[in-house]
Order: sequence, then structure tokens, then C-alpha cells
Amino acid sequence: MFSELLEKIKEYNTIIIHRHSNPDGDALGSQIGLKNIIKENFPEKTVYVVGDMTARFAFMDDSIMDEIEDSVYEGALAIVLDTSASALISDPRYKTAKATARMDHHIFCEKICDVEVTDTSFESCCGLITEFAVQTGLKLNSLAAKSLYTGMVTDSGRFRYDSTTSKTFRLASRLLEEEFDTNEIYAGLYADDFEHVKLRAQFILKIRFTEQNVGYIYTDLEEAKSYGVSTFTISRGMVGTMGDLRGVDIWVNFTETEEGVLAELRSSKYNINPVAVKYGGGGHQKASGATLKNREEAMSMLEDLNNIIKENAK
Repeated sequence: MFSELLEKIKEYNTIIIHRHSNPDGDALGSQIGLKNIIKENFPEKTVYVVGDMTARFAFMDDSIMDEIEDSVYEGALAIVLDTSASALISDPRYKTAKATARMDHHIFCEKICDVEVTDTSFESCCGLITEFAVQTGLKLNSLAAKSLYTGMVTDSGRFRYDSTTSKTFRLASRLLEEEFDTNEIYAGLYADDFEHVKLRAQFILKIRFTEQNVGYIYTDLEEAKSYGVSTFTISRGMVGTMGDLRGVDIWVNFTETEEGVLAELRSSKYNINPVAVKYGGGGHQKASGATLKNREEAMSMLEDLNNIIKENAK
């Protein structure tokens, strides 16, 4: 599965690593991890990481993105990580590279790159990249291992989600053979300030339910701007406020932006991915996302989620 990708990496002297926009720990961890694997094993190569950034994961080492000219893509290999749909890729210039490759663990939506390495059996893209290094005999250094471990921790819900398998722990164990401080990772993930705690409290009070007990939050554009925080904080950062409510098997967080309504869909029981795909998004069976046109379309999605429970109750 990995041989063609390894040959591409060996072939190109300039490599540019992309991932999805509004990055989470797995997107950044896979990006930073792969960069440092390549640099450790092929020190003569020039490797860049590009894309937007979020303050939520600024604690991660080596997380400052590179700013590069368009000309850098000439004769380069662009690698896209942790992204199921081309519309979600941060920085579309990957298309201008001489060669492209993708590594992803989401449900397959479309062919994006020349070389495709996708496998949904991994809890995270970081897990997939760790397996890539193990199977191909590539060396890991401390920073690569720390970054990949961070992504595995975040995308597995601190090893709580049912996507966590024995393979997850085998690969996590391999990463822990390298020297890094897990306390630094968890301190960054769990550290919070009082203003954010108050924001969570506000969002908890915003939770509403459909007749089938689908939990949802809707934040309009004016309200979203009034909080003075990033879109990531309001959207993906607040969807978890509904995650541990007894009797709520599906929940969704809608956030209006200038570009559309961000929808973060989650479930503890049902496959909600087809609903996300229906509206141009994607992801996993129990964790997906999409960008919708307006509130009307958001309510249509909510009805589709409501119908999942209604149909399964028959």
C-alpha cells in the first residue's frame, strides 16, 4: 500500500504538505509528523507545511505554517493529508504541483491526487502515517512521534471512540518508544481559561432537541461575531457540549460564517456520514462535517438526521 508513496517521496527534492482547513490535532499532527519523518530520513530534501492555522493547537511544536511563493510548486510533490474532499483542502495550489499524493483515513468521497493511500481502519491520519513509517522502515524522531501521538489522541477522543482498536495501541506504543513528554500534550489539550469555560456554559444553554431527541445548536452570523473567538472554537470546539447527554444519539452544531453554515455532525450510535455527503461534506461514520448554503439547508439537514432515528425506531 505504501511503496508507491515512498517512491514519490524519494523522487522529489521539494515536498509541500497540505491538509484540511480549520485544522484539528490530527490534521496538524499528521502534517508536522510526516514533515519530520521525511527530514529525518532524507535530510537533503526541502519540506514545507502550508495552510490556515487555529490558536487552539498553537501549543504544538513546529506548528507555524510556511508561506511560500507559487513558483515553489514547480517540480514539487504535494502531499494532501487527512482530507476526504478537495473542497476542504487548505490552499488549492496543491493542484499546480508536478505530482500529488494523498494519505487519508476518512470514508472515500473522490479521487484527489495521483497517488491515493486511504484506509478507514485507522482511527486517525496520524495512525496511518505511523504505520507507513513502521512498514517502510523509516526512522522516527522525537518531534515526529510527539506530533503523531497528539493526532492519535485527539482523533480517537483520548482513545474513547470505537474507532480505537488494538492497532491504535500498537502504533501508539511504537511512538512512545521515542523520547517526548506526554504531559506536555495533555496540558495543551486540557488547559482552559475562564472565558472559554463561560463560553461553553453559554453554548450548553443554547442546546435544543428535535422530536426524536437529536441535539442541535444554531449560531447565526451576528452572534458568532459577538463572541470574539475563532470560528473553529464556536463550530468544532462546541459540538462536544452535546456529546455526553443521556439519550442523545445524534447531535449537530450549526455555525453561520461569511462563506456558509458550518455543520459538525456527531453520533454515538448511527452512521451519519451519508447525510454529510448529501450536503457536499464527508468524514467518518459517526463524525462528519459539511458547509451548507444557509439556515434553510441546515434545517433540512437536521430533519434528515431526525429521520435516521425515526427510521431506526420502527
